[in-house]
Amino acid sequence: MNFLQNVRKGITKQEQMSESLILSLLLALSGGFQDAYTYIERGHVFANAQTGNVVLMSASVLDGNIDNILRYINPLLAFVVGIIIADLIEHHMKKVQVIHWRQMIIMVEVIIMFVSGILPARFDMEANCLISLACAMQVETFRSFCGNAYASTMIIGNMRSGTHAFSRFLISRKIPELKKAGEYFGVILVFGIGAGISALLTPLMGEMTIWCSCVILLICYVIMEFDKIDMTEEEN
Repeated sequence: MNFLQNVRKGITKQEQMSESLILSLLLALSGGFQDAYTYIERGHVFANAQTGNVVLMSASVLDGNIDNILRYINPLLAFVVGIIIADLIEHHMKKVQVIHWRQMIIMVEVIIMFVSGILPARFDMEANCLISLACAMQVETFRSFCGNAYASTMIIGNMRSGTHAFSRFLISRKIPELKKAGEYFGVILVFGIGAGISALLTPLMGEMTIWCSCVILLICYVIMEFDKIDMTEEEN
């Protein structure tokens, strides 16, 4: 508890926990974990990298593997649905006092991924759709950290933003730009670490490996509780 309190003290009052660097790193860790899990354990389909799914689907079509279309297009459609669901939850639950709508998104993610971990190999397509839906909800819900736009479930945008910040540092020699670049590259590094851990655990845990991502997300949920604590203290 003291550790989490110290973390919270290091965040300015203007910055919500949902936009803090530590939460962003944990979400990136989970994002990398999810992508590696679906690719390694669930039939070489990406949970987050929908560009990869489009490429693999197109290659399958050109190779005459028409049966593979559903294998890749269903996660794409699930990703779209996940974004819509996240927006609807934000719209209808934003004024709810009992639970923050972003925490609700995290709990829905945890439930979805827990269920996907139960599904045996013959339901790989369904598991991939569930995880893609959850990933879309996450990337739509958590879109910035420390005032900077980012994605917790993919790296291409973060790579562009981080490199752009580093280029601006080379031109201006302004330390804040270097700091921003370091934060982006830190998120990318943690994403890769998450993917690596997932690759190591998958041969040992099989379909249930995704439950590790549930644990990471539950930690994120607990961290976000400190926004409520601070608001309560300010009211008193």
